[in-house]
Amino acid sequence: MGRIKSKLVKRTAHSLLQEENNFTDKFEDNKKMLNELTPSKKIRNQIAGYITRVIKKNSK
Repeated sequence: MGRIKSKLVKRTAHSLLQEENNFTDKFEDNKKMLNELTPSKKIRNQIAGYITRVIKKNSK
């Protein structure tokens, strides 16, 4: 079982995925791309992790 992501994380991740298609299925790459967009390190990591998860799920 995983953690439940907040609406803020999901909403932000989905809007970023619609705007930019530069995200990959690697967490570290996504984290670097979000570095200047998010003010908080915790929120940045949550969004990068959720984006990674969504991309891996869609690629199956």
